[in-house]
Amino acid sequence: MTPPSSPPSEKDASAPTLADHELRDSSKLTAAVVYNPIKVSLRDIKKSVKRHQKAAGWNETLFFATSIEDPGSGVTRQALEQGADVVVAAGGDGTVRRVAETLRGTEAALGLVPSGTGNLLARNLKISLDRLDEAIATVFTGVDKKIDVGVVDIENPDGSRDRSAFVVMAGLGLDAKMLANTNDRLKNRVGWLAYVDAIFRSLRDENRITIRYDLDGTGRKTMRTNTIIVGNCGLLPGNLMLLPDAAVDDGIFDIVALRPERRIDWIGIWLKIVWENGVLRRSRTGRKIMEHTREIKTVRYMKGSEIVVRLDSPQDFELDGDSHGMAVAIRAWVDPLALTVRVPA
Repeated sequence: MTPPSSPPSEKDASAPTLADHELRDSSKLTAAVVYNPIKVSLRDIKKSVKRHQKAAGWNETLFFATSIEDPGSGVTRQALEQGADVVVAAGGDGTVRRVAETLRGTEAALGLVPSGTGNLLARNLKISLDRLDEAIATVFTGVDKKIDVGVVDIENPDGSRDRSAFVVMAGLGLDAKMLANTNDRLKNRVGWLAYVDAIFRSLRDENRITIRYDLDGTGRKTMRTNTIIVGNCGLLPGNLMLLPDAAVDDGIFDIVALRPERRIDWIGIWLKIVWENGVLRRSRTGRKIMEHTREIKTVRYMKGSEIVVRLDSPQDFELDGDSHGMAVAIRAWVDPLALTVRVPA
C-alpha cells in the first residue's frame, strides 16, 4: 500500500473549519432511529422519543431495525432517503460505527443512544451512558458538533481490499486479538469484565509482531511491537485514558504502540495508562511530577494524519472495539470534521 501524495479525503484539510457547535433549526425536522433489537428496548425508546419529539416540534420519528444481514449501513441509507436530518444509533459500538460510516460527509447528524459494554464514542463525547431519556433529549435539544472520522483501507490475507471508517480507534495485534477472543456469552453476562478473560487467554500466545510503517510520508521504519492502536479519541471503559492527548476534532491521529518484552513489562504499561494518564495528568502537581518521570520504552506515542502499516504476517484487526477479521496491511487517514454529532447543549 503506497501512500498517495495527499490523503484521499473528500474534504480539503486546509479548508476553514466550522464553529465547534452549531444550533440546528428545529422547525419540522425529522429524526430516524437505527436500533439493534437485541441490545435496546424499542418500547422504552419510542416512549421517550414521542415526548421529546412533540416538545421540540419535530416530525414523526422513523424507526429502522438492524439485522445480521444489515448491521446498520443499509437502513441508515434508507433513513437518509426518507429525509432524516438526524439518525440516531441505538445499540453498541458496532451499530454506532456503521451509522457513522454512512453519515460521513453528509449534512445529517448522528445521535447516540448508547447500549452494550463499550459505548466508546459516547464516553468520549460525555453523552449519558445509562440514562435513556437524557440521551434521547440530546437528540432533540442538543447542538451539533463536527468531529473527525478515520478512514482505513484494509488489505486482507487473500489479497483483496476493502475500505471502512471508524470514529474512535483502530487496532492491530494483541488489542484486536483480545477482542477476537472475547466470549460473547460471558460478555452478555458480566459486561466489560469479559475482556479480562480475553486478555489472559491472548497473553498465553507469542504476540510479538514486526511492522513496517510510514507516518505522514516521512519514510518507512521498522518496529517490533505487540499492538499498535490508531486513535481519534482516547478514553476507554473503566475511565482508562489510553491516548491522553487525543481530540476528536484536531485533524490528527494519536497513535500508541505497546511493546512489552517480558510479561512483567505489562505492569509498567498498566501504571502508565492508569496512574500517569488517568491520575497525574488531571492536576498541576501531577503534571509537575510527570516532568521528572522517565518515559518507559514499552509505550511509544506518535501523532500524524496518515499512517501506512505492513505486517510480517496476517494479524487480527479491530475497529471501534469490534473484531474486523485479519489484515496484512492497512492505510489509515483522517477525514477532518467529516461527521456531525448531536451533543448536550
